Amino acid sequence: MAATVIPWAIGSLLLSIVLRGTRLYWPTTRWLVLAIWGARVICGVRYRVHGMQHLPAASDRRAAVLLASKHQSTWETFAYPTLMPHPLAYVFKRELLYVPFFGWAMGRLDMVHIDRAKRNEAWSKVAAQGRRLFAEGIWVIMFPEGTRIARGQRGNYKTGASRLAIDAGVPIVPIAATSARCWPRKSFLLRPGVIDVSIGQPIASRGRQADELMREVEDWIESEMRRLDPEAYR
Repeated sequence: MAATVIPWAIGSLLLSIVLRGTRLYWPTTRWLVLAIWGARVICGVRYRVHGMQHLPAASDRRAAVLLASKHQSTWETFAYPTLMPHPLAYVFKRELLYVPFFGWAMGRLDMVHIDRAKRNEAWSKVAAQGRRLFAEGIWVIMFPEGTRIARGQRGNYKTGASRLAIDAGVPIVPIAATSARCWPRKSFLLRPGVIDVSIGQPIASRGRQADELMREVEDWIESEMRRLDPEAYR
C-alpha cells in the first residue's frame, strides 16, 4: 500500500484536472482493488459476499440506496467500492483529507466530509449533499457506530444514517462484515483467513421514525454478526 499509494494518488490528482464525478471515481478507486488484491495474495485475507441479489442492478442507474455497515476494520472501507455496482459516497470526518496523498486524492472525489465538532452544520451538509448524490444515482454509505469496533463488541448506533434515508426517501441496506477476524482495528498486521460480508434486504424508510428505523438496522446487523462469527460472541 505504501509503495503504490503515492504514484496512484498523484495520477488521480492530475486526472482531476480534466475529470469529475464518476469519471474520476472509477480510476481512483482502482487503487482499492489493488489493496484488496494485495491483502489476499500477500496476507491470505480472502472474502465471501452473501446477498448481492438484494442490491439494485448496475443497469438501474437511478436506483438509490443508503448502505449502513458494521465497522470493524479498514478492510471494509477499502472493499466496498470494489464490490458495489454503483459509485459510493462516504460520509467521513474531514481530518482524513489531511492524510498525505491518500486524503488528497479522496478530497477530489464527490464525497461528504464533515466537521464533527459542528454537529448541526455537519447534519445540514450531509442532508443537502446526500439528496443531491441520491438524485444522481450515487449510493451513500455510512457506518452508524461512527468508529471501528472491536471484534465481538457492539457500538452505539447513531441515527444519522436513518435520518438521511428518511429525509431523502431512500431505503437502507444493512451490511454485516467480520473484517476484524483478519484486520483488527488499530493494527497494521493482517491475519490469514476469510472475511464474510452479508448484505441484507433493503429496509423502507418512508413514514418511519429515525430511532425506530435505526433499531431495525442495528438488530439485523448484530444478529447477522452473531450468525457469521459465533466464536466472537461467546
